[in-house]
Amino acid sequence: MFFSLLSAHAGEVEIDGQDYYAYADVWTEYANSLFVEIFFYLAIAMVAVMVAVGIIVRLKKPESFFAFVKGCALIAAGFIVTVLVVMLALGFAEIEEKGYADYDGIRSLVYIPAIVLGSVVALGLIASYIASLFSRKTFKITLITAASVAGAALVALLICLIVYLNSGNAEINNGAEITSTENALLYVCAAGLIVVIALLAFLFGKGEKKEYDSKSISYAGICIAMSFALSYIKFFEMPQGGSLTLASLLPLIIYSYMYGVRKGVVAGFAYGILQAVQDPWLIHPAQFLLDYPVAFSAIGLAGMFSRVKALDKLPQLKFTLGAIVGCVLRYISHILSGVFAFSEYSTLDNVWIYSMAYNSFVFIDIAIAIAVGIIVFSTRSFNAQVRKVQATAFETKKSAQAEQSAQTSD
Repeated sequence: MFFSLLSAHAGEVEIDGQDYYAYADVWTEYANSLFVEIFFYLAIAMVAVMVAVGIIVRLKKPESFFAFVKGCALIAAGFIVTVLVVMLALGFAEIEEKGYADYDGIRSLVYIPAIVLGSVVALGLIASYIASLFSRKTFKITLITAASVAGAALVALLICLIVYLNSGNAEINNGAEITSTENALLYVCAAGLIVVIALLAFLFGKGEKKEYDSKSISYAGICIAMSFALSYIKFFEMPQGGSLTLASLLPLIIYSYMYGVRKGVVAGFAYGILQAVQDPWLIHPAQFLLDYPVAFSAIGLAGMFSRVKALDKLPQLKFTLGAIVGCVLRYISHILSGVFAFSEYSTLDNVWIYSMAYNSFVFIDIAIAIAVGIIVFSTRSFNAQVRKVQATAFETKKSAQAEQSAQTSD
């Protein structure tokens, strides 16, 4: 009904037996910009009202503050779901309207496998959470099953992407041409950054619990969904991919800070796959890795300073330093992709300078997230919750003994 009302304002014409809207961008782009603006101001209003009411509740009726926070969380969850449903629906409608899905191989090798993967991950998270309500053994079996199916779907997506990107259709569809030297360098750069991120996750992830529990999975799903929803609320969008958003990376950074860099990198990887579906600029397998999974996996390293005891009294500084390191690695990943995959888009003689200038938007984007994050990390209640989560997320002698006794009882 909603789409029918919007499309009713745009006439249709027939070209070569195919129906098109007379004004190609009349309803999808208009609706996109309209809802982004609505969600942006609505989000700001919701936060302002929640903070104001929260202060009053905290001062006048502190015993009801926790119930108030729970209510706010439910409202926020409803808002996130609404944003995701509306913006995803508009996104796929725009793809159909502009005919992108009719390009060679995109529908069968990109969109359908990506939708399947997203659906499998979402259902797996829901199933794992429900299983955790019964017993630890049921949860583990469900989690392993869900992870296996999601892994198979991810492998299938990657194979489909490789087939599509190696077919040459991606370069033709995007008007790009990659030389054999650039092709080799893209793979080398992607492999190098993957190694760097893996090493940093290994070094700074010591002491983290290897296994996932229901809480860490639930938090991961919530934070990824929040980041994905906020990524639709954009201040500005770059012409060849990338945008300034309403602190969309903040939930991912907080997750890494709470649960550690190893789980943070996995969450960032999953978020990167979703970004490839939301705003796809795909012309090469290694470019796909550099601009999406690798770039956002780097953001998952943002929690690397969360357990530096010398900075315990300055959680804002620990948060900021980690966010900057993650952002710098993301920036490097985008620069390398820009130099070796998008050189033809350069308006300067020096493609390195062009790529560095173009991708500098990531620093403004992370600055927005840091500004909001500093406010959040300045509250005692939030820091208390962080410490509570970290007490269960990292290995200690007591937690190891408790886990061993729990396994024995199961």
